[in-house]
Amino acid sequence: MNKGNILIIDDDPYILLSVTTLLEQYYSTVRSLKDPALIPSELSETAWDVILLDMNFKPGDTSGEEGLQWLEKMLTDAPSLNIIVITAYGDVDVAVRAMKLGAIDFIVKPWQNEKLVSTVSAAFKLSQSKKKVHQLQLQKSILSSTIDFQYSDIIGNSPAIKQVIKDIEKVAGTDVNVLILGENGTGKELVAREIHRKSERKEEVFVNVDLGSLSESLFESELFGHQKGAYTDATEDRVGRFEAASGGTLFLDEIGNLTLQLQSKLLSALQNRKIFRVGSNRSIEVDIRLICATNRSLKQMVSQGAFRQDLLYRINTVEIEIPPLRKRQEDIPMLANYYLSIFKRKYRKDKLKLPNEVIMRLQRYEWPGNIRELRHAIERAIIMSDGHALRQADFQFLVSEGSQEFVNDDYDLDNLEKWAIDSCLKKYGGNVSKAAIELGLTRGSLYRRMQKYGLQ
Repeated sequence: MNKGNILIIDDDPYILLSVTTLLEQYYSTVRSLKDPALIPSELSETAWDVILLDMNFKPGDTSGEEGLQWLEKMLTDAPSLNIIVITAYGDVDVAVRAMKLGAIDFIVKPWQNEKLVSTVSAAFKLSQSKKKVHQLQLQKSILSSTIDFQYSDIIGNSPAIKQVIKDIEKVAGTDVNVLILGENGTGKELVAREIHRKSERKEEVFVNVDLGSLSESLFESELFGHQKGAYTDATEDRVGRFEAASGGTLFLDEIGNLTLQLQSKLLSALQNRKIFRVGSNRSIEVDIRLICATNRSLKQMVSQGAFRQDLLYRINTVEIEIPPLRKRQEDIPMLANYYLSIFKRKYRKDKLKLPNEVIMRLQRYEWPGNIRELRHAIERAIIMSDGHALRQADFQFLVSEGSQEFVNDDYDLDNLEKWAIDSCLKKYGGNVSKAAIELGLTRGSLYRRMQKYGLQ
């Protein structure tokens, strides 16, 4: 059985009964309508895939004029409708006029059931093709405004980031809702896109929405779309992000910024898997894989009454937490060199190097802006650099007032040793064994020095 909506309009109750009974074997929704005056309300409430329209509704009338008028009106209001007209035997002229007005086919009374079923089937397939083409056109227009740059693979070898990669591998093949947690700049959208790329929906669209940038007045229009004339500036139909993402993945970033009222509207759409465009009472079914992200503690917000508990349960079947950059400092050399390779090509400084001593200083910085800050810092340093190697002076925050970094003219041996041990421990995320190997010490010797300098 096809999941399709078929409407039959005829004033003869016997024809309505026989056609309805026949087509109910093949389509999920088959509705009959005896009074053509109810056509406008039917069209406003349901998206019909195929409509079968009789040409005569008044007793004794065989001209087909009333049916042609209704055909023209329906196609004027909704040009994409797929209408099959029903004519009496011998009314070839009426059928030809109907086809010229936009009917896609005609059926002659009396008909053969096999012929009727095949005609409706062809019209239904045409309807599905039209929908797919329309959806692809809308998706293209939305994606052109949301994708500004290419996203790289996840970079790093630290235990923390390896755990994130493992989590991605586990959830990607499923269709469960995922909640990504992490500070600003940690790469939450990158993780969301990686989940999509590894999912069964990878050939479909990925649509991202920054909920933090949406005002309450624009929320419904952006997410659910609107009909032409729904409000003053609604000069044309607009598809919402839910509808555009149908079949693919919808990424809702900064979901913790939604008000309780907007949370309620979002929850309703997620529960019912249906949305209503603003200005329309016709429901639209959507099929999305939902991924959300936030830099806030939603559980704490629930306890404070600022976030709906039922919405939290709906969106966080699985949680993935991305560590801040300060907790994966051993990844900084790889990340820094990755961005170096990108931006030195972009700014035509192919000979530019990033010395190890500068990388070590980068590793000791706290990076409150995380990877986003590192990316911008590397780019700015490359732009401002005049030599063949980046210097500490090219990174303003490394030489800023109050910096706790090691000072080059401090030759106190204890201070030098403390700085070297502290830097090495941070480089390996506190892994004493790896730090001891690099420093050329035994684990016992390193522990004694750590105790001496208060680094435990």
